[in-house]
Amino acid sequence: MNTKSKTFVRLSQAILSLRTEKEAACFLRDLMTEGELREFSNRLRAAEMLSEKISYKEIEVETGLSSTTVARVAKWLNGKEGGYRLVIGRLHHDTPRSRRGLS
Repeated sequence: MNTKSKTFVRLSQAILSLRTEKEAACFLRDLMTEGELREFSNRLRAAEMLSEKISYKEIEVETGLSSTTVARVAKWLNGKEGGYRLVIGRLHHDTPRSRRGLS
């Protein structure tokens, strides 16, 4: 995916415009199917578990993801983009229960 394409940039801008957890939930539900939401939620959980040094097997059992997907998440977690690391760091620094909004 070209992250500089107009459509990707617009999606990024849309995400940045969200102000609360409820707004984010509503937007994501409109944007994705239930299966996609489940898949992406499980990928984030896998990244969190990988950062906690939990075994691939345990991650597969908890999330239902394949070993291939867990390996792919591990590759991205440790990759140069740093998106998973950034989000996990922020989530662990400022838990959702203590936040009023996303900004």
